[in-house]
Amino acid sequence: MSHAADITEFFARVANPGHIEALFDPLPDLVFALKTREGRYLSVNEAWVKRCGLKHKSEALGRTARDLFPAHMAARYEAQDEKLLRTGMAIVDSLDLIRYANGGAGWCLSNKVPLKDGRGKIIGIATLSKDLVEPSRAGLIDQAFAAAVDHIQAHYDEGLRVDKLAPMAGLSVPQFERRMKRVFHISSAQFITKTRIDAALQALTETQTPLGQIAVDCGWYDHAAFSRQFKQVTGLTPSEFRLLSAQ
Repeated sequence: MSHAADITEFFARVANPGHIEALFDPLPDLVFALKTREGRYLSVNEAWVKRCGLKHKSEALGRTARDLFPAHMAARYEAQDEKLLRTGMAIVDSLDLIRYANGGAGWCLSNKVPLKDGRGKIIGIATLSKDLVEPSRAGLIDQAFAAAVDHIQAHYDEGLRVDKLAPMAGLSVPQFERRMKRVFHISSAQFITKTRIDAALQALTETQTPLGQIAVDCGWYDHAAFSRQFKQVTGLTPSEFRLLSAQ
């Protein structure tokens, strides 16, 4: 039996996969949820319940973001879900504005991955976000800075330059660099590379797209530049990674 078949059989035997949420219940700064492809929540952790100002997890089950979050936040979450369902690509380190139950605002880094059945069809979405408490309190993140980060994540296939990104955030280049390091603990160039590598990893794992096309789609000039930087970061060439992930 293959490794993939072992995993499928194991989860088929789990009486209630939603119990995975218990792993995240003791962690107040991590918000976890599982939902259907239609956006109805199936499982949430305690931090998620507190985020929405609910008393019990059962109040969230079967409901959607539109039922539980302010309209502008729900619209953003729905747009992320639509992109994930359309492309099959995970959402990685999305910088999102959040609103706490007490009315206060903050920021988090959100990640979403597709949940697939045995035939490869997406049947749901798993989400996990980490509150950025200290950067938020220090005033390091605002709408303009978040918009600049959004631009990187939406346009990583283009030639991104820090001297163009910094004004989007209303900052000088040195200020933008300092803020990126405070929030993400890496430089802006490293964040751009990380975003491109994340997209390439997904394409290598989930598609049969030719390597040269992945290189262009993810922001490299050619296959050689893609292979060189990919190996520098991962220790493997793109073809080696694809072969390994298929085993």
